[in-house]
Amino acid sequence: MNEKLEQQLDGLLEKYTELLLGEGTEEHKEKVKAWVLYIYISKSMPPLVKHWNEQYPDAKQEMMTLIKEIKELNDTHRTKSGKN
Repeated sequence: MNEKLEQQLDGLLEKYTELLLGEGTEEHKEKVKAWVLYIYISKSMPPLVKHWNEQYPDAKQEMMTLIKEIKELNDTHRTKSGKN
């Protein structure tokens, strides 16, 4: 992948993170990136995610915690901005 596309995708991720959570920090971007990847794969290839969850139960638990954190951050952002 070329550098220009990487920068543009990073900008897309940053804006998405900002709209979703209220701020596009590097930490939030990394969390959102992991969340998006996991959710996309779980919807497009559920057996793969099921296998991964069984293979790495500790990672599955971390993902569930991350998903809960993103939901809470999103709820907080929506409440603050009056979008609920």
